[in-house]
Amino acid sequence: RIHASTHAHMANTRFQYVRKFEIDDALLPNCWLVVRVDGRGFTRFCDQHGYKKPNDDRGLSLMTRCAETVLEDFGEVVLAYGQSDEFSFVLCRETKVFSRRASKLVSVFASLFTSAFVFSWSSFFPETPLLYPPVFDARIVAYPTDRNLRDYLSWRQADCHINCLYNTCFWKLVESGVSPTDAEATLRGTVASDKNELLFSRFGINYNDLPPLHRRGTLLVRERRQDGDTRVRTSIQVCHEDVIGPH
Repeated sequence: RIHASTHAHMANTRFQYVRKFEIDDALLPNCWLVVRVDGRGFTRFCDQHGYKKPNDDRGLSLMTRCAETVLEDFGEVVLAYGQSDEFSFVLCRETKVFSRRASKLVSVFASLFTSAFVFSWSSFFPETPLLYPPVFDARIVAYPTDRNLRDYLSWRQADCHINCLYNTCFWKLVESGVSPTDAEATLRGTVASDKNELLFSRFGINYNDLPPLHRRGTLLVRERRQDGDTRVRTSIQVCHEDVIGPH
């Protein structure tokens, strides 16, 4: 049996040389750090748990709740952006959390997000038991300039637009009686204008009238409000704004 006192003593024994094999993975200073948490095998997960197509607001709201949990735990996350089965968390340039170690940041963010997903599942899917554990992985990138960060967020929102437009077309075709194979063939090689025309001419849908949540994704920001003469309260605001805008 190894006692706690033995553990403390071993830290300074001849065995501690093994720490030299650890890699110093501290990220560059004075850069925005972006941790992106992404669902692993989520197409199968959504199918197995009866997610609605093309967008399930229960699932999207659950993802937002998980992101709020991360912001509540890490005050140095200045904003988060999410769509589909992913969320990106932006840490301030000056953050020293976990000494900016990449491995520590990605492991903690992924595990916290995953545990929050499981913990909150029944609040959003009360009639659907979890059939197996969901998995989220994470990666982290350091962006040196504000423009780099803006372009990153624009890239993720552009991906949201692309997926929303395609999936809306695809599932409308399927709902109208077209087989999934034929729906894929119909959309193969089309550009955004073709898909917009298909939605309007065949289904009377204007893409811009779809819910902003589906088209733009979800942005979480911190809002500071003066409470009385001296106290400032900070709250997390959820919005669905245009991130891309004019560059």
